[in-house]
Amino acid sequence: MHSLSPLFTIGTSGTSAQSFFERLQGAGVRRVWDTRLWGTSQLAGFAKKADLPFLLRAVADMPYEAYPELAPSADILKAFKNKATDWQEYTRRYLALLDARHIAQRLDPDALAGTCLLCACALPHNCHRSLLAHYIERAWPQRFTVQHL
Repeated sequence: MHSLSPLFTIGTSGTSAQSFFERLQGAGVRRVWDTRLWGTSQLAGFAKKADLPFLLRAVADMPYEAYPELAPSADILKAFKNKATDWQEYTRRYLALLDARHIAQRLDPDALAGTCLLCACALPHNCHRSLLAHYIERAWPQRFTVQHL
């Protein structure tokens, strides 16, 4: 039996770089997995995919990896953002996508301990990072405890 390992989530919108890095370091995050489909817009600020790996290493001595396969597909995301689907339908479609991609079979639970799932949303509710974290939690019962930073 494994003890519960933390699995963190964090969003980049509406936060300062200082607050973002302090929350990661204060929580004891070991690595950041970027689960955004995009992340190249000027609106991403300090968290642009081109800059974040360097900043995480330089500021927090933390590795960064991009996992676009953990993001919702463009059609699922656009339908939700454009209000063509509601949260319930978005959830159903995103979780079905994770299953179709065999995410639970492809991830290593040992590599997830201390990992922070990153996306752009300011808050974890109505955000794919929460769905993903709880998907992982269900895939390995009694293994993870989700903490939203």
